[in-house]
Amino acid sequence: MKESLNFIYNEQKVLSTLSGVAALLSWDQLTYMPLRGATERSEQSAYISRISHDKIISDKFWNHVQILIKPGNFKSLSDNDKTVVARLEKDLEKARKVPSNFVEKMAKTTSLAYQAWEDARGKNDYKVFEPHLEKIVELEKEYCGYINLPGSRYNSVVDDYEEGMTVNTLRTEFEYLKINLIKLIDKIKSSNLYEKQINLDVKFNLPIQQRISKLILEKMNLPMDQARIDVSTHPFTTSLGNDDIRITTNYDRPGPLSSFYSTIHEAGHALYELGMPRDKYLNTVISDSASVGLNESQSRFWENMIARSKHFWLYFYPVFKKLSSNSFTNISFDDWYRFVNQVKPSLIRVDADELTYCLHVILRFEIEVALLQDEIMVSELPMIWNEKMDEMLGVIPMGDKDGVLQDMHWSGGNFGYFPTYAIGTIYSAQLFNQLTCEKPEIYNDIENGEFGNILNWLRENVHRYGRLLTADEIIKKTCGEGLNSKVYIDYLKEKYLVLYCV
Repeated sequence: MKESLNFIYNEQKVLSTLSGVAALLSWDQLTYMPLRGATERSEQSAYISRISHDKIISDKFWNHVQILIKPGNFKSLSDNDKTVVARLEKDLEKARKVPSNFVEKMAKTTSLAYQAWEDARGKNDYKVFEPHLEKIVELEKEYCGYINLPGSRYNSVVDDYEEGMTVNTLRTEFEYLKINLIKLIDKIKSSNLYEKQINLDVKFNLPIQQRISKLILEKMNLPMDQARIDVSTHPFTTSLGNDDIRITTNYDRPGPLSSFYSTIHEAGHALYELGMPRDKYLNTVISDSASVGLNESQSRFWENMIARSKHFWLYFYPVFKKLSSNSFTNISFDDWYRFVNQVKPSLIRVDADELTYCLHVILRFEIEVALLQDEIMVSELPMIWNEKMDEMLGVIPMGDKDGVLQDMHWSGGNFGYFPTYAIGTIYSAQLFNQLTCEKPEIYNDIENGEFGNILNWLRENVHRYGRLLTADEIIKKTCGEGLNSKVYIDYLKEKYLVLYCV
């Protein structure tokens, strides 16, 4: 039995190392890699994916786990070992359903698809990306056939990101969200303040944006000896190792606060990644996010619950004013706070205001489900996208770049990922509600630009669990209930009906 324990821990360490290599290849491709490196990079990524998957599904690995899971042997394991073995068996059982040649094919296809997506965006032409997406959708359907969870095909892809989540649950939560968000948006649109709102003429040059990003990372207590920030087309966070977290932002997107909020969002992810269980769980299946939705809750928590609050801007408004005095001439605090939280249905998800954001996610969820259920075709996406944008948000893209091509996720084969943005947004409201109930003094901390107590609370109530519990179990343990869209809607009503005096 000792031999089996040694083997599974050594193998997990190797897999963790390979995961870091794959992450480094991906990070480089999305940041600094020369354009013509795409073909060779697709081969490199495919190779790493193949050998990693071969290890995961190997009979030797499986047999050692089966030895340890036998009732007599399992009973004699330490509690830590029991936790690792039980989780490992579940992961391996799922992974062994998927052939290695499929994993290699998917990695190669998506690596090339990403370059095609960038090319299509540059040309504002969906047709450039369409044949790549068609291949990916067919591969996603093939993958669903291997996993074969009960119900909708989509259950098999969303489970990869949010364990136990189903289409039926998402439809119930998202339908409630959609109806109530549209009602709230319509109510705000009818207000006098909405009619009068204007974009403030505020611009921050690159050095100021960089200084502001650096300042917020310091305030959030992100250790820069374990992290770094770079630039990419689409901001992201990736973990190259236990003490090597990479985040990116983008300083060129429109809007004076785009890079600021991107930096906060990605730093929220990074703090979560650095808070994973270590010690005996280091480089095991336990030292990882409980779900992508829970990971997303951490970025949305910092981005919205904290950094869009009045308490936050009571501290940061004077800081911004000092850093860029010319831009803040004749802008009062109240005008600035309303500007930061301005409701304005728009085309781009990552630039969407807090109130309309989840409608962008629901749109993508509905399209993904329909694609995998053979209800729509890949060639129809621009038209369907525009119709749904008009239906939910009342705006229509003038071209593909601001429409169906705006996200990179489908080029990476990440079907089932988009719902986690809304799940995380709902979780973030639940967590903030619980935090402020337990520690109302937190509001004073925020006004003073002190976030250490908030981070400590998140470490204790979310981060430290890793995969010891599922996301649903963590939220129930911390908040007393599972996913609840009503908490988020109540938060929005309390905030925005006051802001718009309706």
